[in-house]
Amino acid sequence: MLNSIFASSITLLSVLIMLGTAVVLGILNSLIFGWKSRMTKSFALTLALLPLISSVIIFLVNDHLGVSVAVAGAFTLVRFRSVKGTGREIVAIFASMAIGLVLGMGYIGIACMVFVVIAALTLLLTAVDFGSSREMKQIRITIPEDLEYDGVFDDIFTEYLAGKPSLESVRTKNMGTLFELTYAGSFKQDGISKAFIDAIRVRNGNLPVVVGEFPEDEKM
Repeated sequence: MLNSIFASSITLLSVLIMLGTAVVLGILNSLIFGWKSRMTKSFALTLALLPLISSVIIFLVNDHLGVSVAVAGAFTLVRFRSVKGTGREIVAIFASMAIGLVLGMGYIGIACMVFVVIAALTLLLTAVDFGSSREMKQIRITIPEDLEYDGVFDDIFTEYLAGKPSLESVRTKNMGTLFELTYAGSFKQDGISKAFIDAIRVRNGNLPVVVGEFPEDEKM
């Protein structure tokens, strides 16, 4: 079970077993990492096919493992050269690559065990909401240019937010007549965002206030 199916000789049947296992584990891996997580259709397809592609690469250059790993690793970098990946997506990519690498060397049993361990841990940690605290929010507050923003909202933040939020950025708007302050923070409890926004509007002269999800790639 733990021996390579290519240990004795390479046959059509052994290659088909490798490819079939890669397809099955790829699809299952995509479903596992897509559970309770937002995933684009293109990324789901990538996870489903990556074990198959990487296993073929490893299989074709099996006598030169260092070269095969370098070539296969280059494929994983393509996505991250153009689009920022979240931590979960990076783990999903490397999990698919690991499964494909093991399959390419013919270790079907080990590949299945690796997948089972990764899948079990992913499902368990996702189910228990591991590592999460109150959901981080991005808060954008517009103020007039003559309002000193340093500490002006501290009492409101203390009342509604869990801890003092961090000021991420300050930028000018409307030809410099307005400032937009961007904070990162979380509410003490659910259902108080409207009261928080109303309190801010009283203080900033009813200028725009935006409360939204904090970007995933900035949470890492």
